[in-house]
Amino acid sequence: MRRLVYLLTAVVLIASCGESYEEKRRVSHKRRLQLLREDSAALKVAVMPTLDCLPLFVARQEHLFDTLGADVRLKLFNAQMDCDTALAGGSVEGAVTDVVRAERLMSQGIKLDYVSATGAYWQLFSNRMARIKALKQLDDKMVGMARYSATDLLSDQVRDSAKIAQEKLFKIQLNDVHIRLKMLVNNEIDAVWLSEPQATQARLMKHQLMTDSRKMSLQLGVIAFRSKVLQDSSRQRQVEILKRGYNMACDTLTRYGVGRYKDLLVAKFNMTAAEVDSLPKDLKFARISKPQAADIERAQKWLKRQ
Repeated sequence: MRRLVYLLTAVVLIASCGESYEEKRRVSHKRRLQLLREDSAALKVAVMPTLDCLPLFVARQEHLFDTLGADVRLKLFNAQMDCDTALAGGSVEGAVTDVVRAERLMSQGIKLDYVSATGAYWQLFSNRMARIKALKQLDDKMVGMARYSATDLLSDQVRDSAKIAQEKLFKIQLNDVHIRLKMLVNNEIDAVWLSEPQATQARLMKHQLMTDSRKMSLQLGVIAFRSKVLQDSSRQRQVEILKRGYNMACDTLTRYGVGRYKDLLVAKFNMTAAEVDSLPKDLKFARISKPQAADIERAQKWLKRQ
């Protein structure tokens, strides 16, 4: 009889464990569905570890979007190509990119609207071991850039200004901004285009600054959203809140400087505290403003020649 009691007790315990496991699975599945619904309803923006994206990171960290009443989620990528793929595929509603890449996507049938220009700029650094100091010395050299992007256009600008034959400047596609910097540091390439903060990291390692896109009267950074997204009233409200939060973050950065967000830059931008302290003191973070028609036209004309 005692053995029968033990057996029945064991059966009950096994059954209860089974129910507990099934219950956990059911709750877990329900939670996953809830998270998927929340992510689908959120406004998702593709960003990179570059300072043109910093106002969005700041707004997110300071809970500005939440306070204003919108769920805005940042999807971090290390390459512009991955941002574009996410934008084209619809896994994000918007992206921080450049006008060349945006116009390229639109030429492929993906309708986009520009929400704002950004303060993005790019600097061309030559490898300090290569002893390249003048642009004309890039003849027969390799330049790291991203194809069909601002850095591709800028490479052509440099080539033409230095009167280098088209076939004598070798444009090497390096999409990941961290890999691009790493190849410069490891002496695996002659020159690369970098934006901040990677430009500061290159400068601190004594690589030679060759030129700056700001000298070319170009402002190519943009925030773009899929046009279809902006036709939906609830999405329109989210984007308007994003603009408000972005402006507030820009005001905070202008007032206190990037040093206020040292921990954020170290965590998200692959920087050290010393590198944050060495960022340019004249960094500017402008509020929401539409890109200039001249910059869009320049990108369109360049793309037509490709």
